[in-house]
Amino acid sequence: MSDTPAFARIQSEITENPVMLFMKGTAMFPQCGFSARVVQILSHLNVPFRTANVLEDPELRDGIKSFSNWPTIPQLYVKGEFVGGCDIVTEMFQSGELEALLTEKGVPHQTAA
Repeated sequence: MSDTPAFARIQSEITENPVMLFMKGTAMFPQCGFSARVVQILSHLNVPFRTANVLEDPELRDGIKSFSNWPTIPQLYVKGEFVGGCDIVTEMFQSGELEALLTEKGVPHQTAA
């Protein structure tokens, strides 16, 4: 399945965008609470990020789960590396690990107050 158009699109998105979020809805209009929380965390840190709405494309929705071998959405990638879903991103944000990862990967952001 790794040669499907969805896999090619996912690989392209995570390669071309330093911070890529596969989510339900858009950053301006999240369509699930978990996606909204990750958008809120990234916005709080002023991280420039791009999103892909999996609700618009069933092939993408199924493809991202297979691509990462992770069953849920949202899914966050930083510099091509899968970080995790809402719970992991939230825990990393609360512990300071997310900021450390962004710094380590050279992604611009503001320190949480």
